[in-house]
Amino acid sequence: MNTPSPSRILVVDDDPDLRELLTSYLGANGLTVSSAGDGVAMWVQLAHGMPDAIVLDLMLPGEDGLSLTRALRAKSQVPILMLSARGEELDRVIGLEVGADDYLSKPFGPRELLARLRALLRRGHARAAEPAASEGLANFGPYVLDTLSHRLLRDGQELALTSADYELLAALVAHPNRVLSRDALVDMLRGYERDPFDRSIDNRVTRLRRKIEADPAAPAFIRTVRGEGYLFNPRGNQP
Repeated sequence: MNTPSPSRILVVDDDPDLRELLTSYLGANGLTVSSAGDGVAMWVQLAHGMPDAIVLDLMLPGEDGLSLTRALRAKSQVPILMLSARGEELDRVIGLEVGADDYLSKPFGPRELLARLRALLRRGHARAAEPAASEGLANFGPYVLDTLSHRLLRDGQELALTSADYELLAALVAHPNRVLSRDALVDMLRGYERDPFDRSIDNRVTRLRRKIEADPAAPAFIRTVRGEGYLFNPRGNQP
């Protein structure tokens, strides 16, 4: 029986001590880790192949983490865990909007970072292992959600979705016309215990609405049920 290869992680941070710490700690926990101190070095590393996940600092010399995330999303849906020493809510929101899958404020404990990485990796592995019988196409409004390729199409054209966008939309589409509480959505989107970051579910919904709603301020598909959560209506504004 073949042993699965260790997941490959790329750490991009301009702090050499942090890079050394994470390389040692993550490596001791069964991951294969490479590192880069800036965007230029990151692209050199990626020329040898895309890793299974990227830990990316927001504040980097030269091209910053937000710009690098946008560029990565144009090429790949690799999971991105963004780091920031500032820890401001606006940074978290912008990081998610440009395509990061998770966000961790500095200082942090290596165990927390490892838990978040493992959650991102599990979600990716679970998607890859989904049996063919459960895969198919889901239609709503002008959209087709392809659960085989994890793509969203509108009139045959693919819309750019991060893995976090896809998972939220897939969870909603799988439970049409049913109110899902924030806690229920967190349970569907997370593979481990709750943490303070999970309060960002509203930000994820806002970001997804901007991509699929004609008027995000008056959503037709993802509706807010005040005090309860969110309801996905596949008919939109159709009677």
